[in-house]
Amino acid sequence: MAKWLYRLGVWSTRKRKMVITMGLALLIVLASFGLGMGTSFTGEMTIPGTKSDQAAKVLNSEFPSSDDGGQIRLIFRAEDEPLTSVVNKNYIRQALKDIKTDLSVKFVASPFEAMTLSADKKIGYADITYSKPASEVDESSKEHVLNIAEWLGKEGIQTEIGGSVAFSEIEVGGISEVIGILIAFMILAFTFTSFLAAGLPILTAVIGLGIGLMTVIIGSNFVSMSSFSITLAVMLALAVGIDYALFIMSRYRQQLAEGFDRETAIAQANATAGGSVVFAGLTVIIALVGLSVVQIPFITMMGLAAAISVFVAVLIAIILVPAILAAAGDRISPSRENRWLRKWSGSKKEKTNENAWSRVATRKPWLTTILCIAVLIMCTLPFLHMQLGLPDNGLKSTETTERRGYDLMAEGFGEGFNGPLVVVAKANNSEDPQSAIAQAAAYINDLPNVSSVTPAIPSPSGDAAIITVLPKTGPHDIRTTELVKTIREKADQQNNKQVDIMVTGGTAVNIDISEKLQQALPKFALLIVGLAFVLLMLVFRSLLVPIKAVLGFLFTLGSTLGFIVLVIQDGYLASMFGIPEPGPVLSFLPILVTGILFGLAMDYEVFLVSRMREDFTHTGDARQSVKSGINHSGPVVTAAGLIMIAVFASFIFAEDTIIKSMGLALAFGILVDAFIVRMTLVPAVMTILGKSAWYIPAWLDRLLPNIDVEGESVMRGDHKAAIGLDRTITRETISAEKHG
Repeated sequence: MAKWLYRLGVWSTRKRKMVITMGLALLIVLASFGLGMGTSFTGEMTIPGTKSDQAAKVLNSEFPSSDDGGQIRLIFRAEDEPLTSVVNKNYIRQALKDIKTDLSVKFVASPFEAMTLSADKKIGYADITYSKPASEVDESSKEHVLNIAEWLGKEGIQTEIGGSVAFSEIEVGGISEVIGILIAFMILAFTFTSFLAAGLPILTAVIGLGIGLMTVIIGSNFVSMSSFSITLAVMLALAVGIDYALFIMSRYRQQLAEGFDRETAIAQANATAGGSVVFAGLTVIIALVGLSVVQIPFITMMGLAAAISVFVAVLIAIILVPAILAAAGDRISPSRENRWLRKWSGSKKEKTNENAWSRVATRKPWLTTILCIAVLIMCTLPFLHMQLGLPDNGLKSTETTERRGYDLMAEGFGEGFNGPLVVVAKANNSEDPQSAIAQAAAYINDLPNVSSVTPAIPSPSGDAAIITVLPKTGPHDIRTTELVKTIREKADQQNNKQVDIMVTGGTAVNIDISEKLQQALPKFALLIVGLAFVLLMLVFRSLLVPIKAVLGFLFTLGSTLGFIVLVIQDGYLASMFGIPEPGPVLSFLPILVTGILFGLAMDYEVFLVSRMREDFTHTGDARQSVKSGINHSGPVVTAAGLIMIAVFASFIFAEDTIIKSMGLALAFGILVDAFIVRMTLVPAVMTILGKSAWYIPAWLDRLLPNIDVEGESVMRGDHKAAIGLDRTITRETISAEKHG
């Protein structure tokens, strides 16, 4: 692979104009198609085969309905007089009459006819049903409803909005992401002591982001994809795109400083750092594609969308980055440093064989190891009481109308009104189906935590019925989860083969999704751990290094999930990160974090430890090789970690709770993995292990294929590779000249 990457680097250097032109052309073509087709994200997060899904299928079968239109719920609260007063009633009726003027409105259920009023008549709601699905309701229709709600508010009737039509849209990009990119730019500027050199990784990352993003947008028109897929793709495309370009540029400048000419330096950088980029990128891609093993469609599509963006970032790094480096010429060489940046970065200081970080990690390795493990365990402890769930309007900011509407419904009709349970009862070969259903479902009324149970509504066939159960507690309360389990368990205990009792509805679906994902997490983590061990054993020809890397990843994962529980679920430091309300951890977050952090953790492991292995191979001094690895690769890993933290942390400022929690988890995970695990714990443990860290049985060493990730074969004989390529290019040139 190293020789192939060397040749690719030379080709990109010599064909730089063509490569840059083709890259920009591809971006323009994909942007034209993507923007022309638009997005078609479903936003659906369901898991086939769960109990709630089975109940939903029975519900759709027994209660067929062509009404799949979106719904907006207007929620009213009277300030002084009840809603039923003459004045308030006239205002609400006039408002609903105005809403009906929208041609896309199918019908409106008034609170006075539908009797959707609270006991004190101070709170009520009206449901507006549209003739088109929720995702297709026009912005003009939403604006019309908002204007009417604002008018009612001025007349003394607080009016908030709920329903299936979303008003707070998912953010794909904004000022926070721009801030993240600017921070990354400044980190690169201090790393390279050059503003121009700092701009190149940003430029290539943005090009890669555009290509990957447009590919995902085009794909959303052909496959069912969650709206959060694009957010994850943007996060990873920016983070790894900048980091991968950073690794190659750093090695290129190092080769220039050692006296190599520009073309050779680019080729060597592509063969060495480029090899690590390919390995690291493939590791991330494998981890993301591996999300499909949990067999949850929306998780699979999120993983594939993110994998596409990472794949594009790898191609950009090994093809476009060499071309741009060649086009930039001497303007980004190590000698062209910015004086102000050189002064503040301290690059003028004399280079030594060790730095402050290596001294801390290697002089007292046992103390460093114990302290690191203690900190990581403390961060992991909250993970033991993690509760999963899907956020709803009740976890949004109080500045949103959806959250205020949610609170009004809870105040007027009880906490459980926001999370009703839909019980589907299906009779099997019964002479009197409805009587059998009533008898089988009678136990529900006597269960604890039940606020009310509606009479059974029979299906058109008469073989099934719907019963709506309102819990006393909200949808995220553990007692609501226990109620769902109790209804199902009691139904199973009856051993009544004549009637099947099932539970569905939004609350039950969220409970089932969370349980399914919680069960899948250990299996996926085990798969990831096994994969990491095999890959690292191939790369480092060692048994203890992979074991150490796997344990470090588990510490990173546990600490990250523990921190998320502490902030999002327990509410500590919530205000600092803009978490509006403590609630359950996003149900698919642990799975995503496991896959993404695994890939990124292996990136840092390879870049840091491969330099240690290279030095140990040459000198045989295990302790000095650790110091050399930190001294040479440490600054690059530090810059890469800071860049990823900046990019991921920028998403913490998003309004949406799901995006916020994803950004927070990944930013903290990189912070822990890069600076506590890889830069501190790993060197300390490697110092303790000494030469035994590189032990591998001879028979196993013979069986394992040789993977030259760092391009040692090219560095030993790069002139041979270059000569071989020169001959190939010469033949191509002669052939081209003969044909005009």
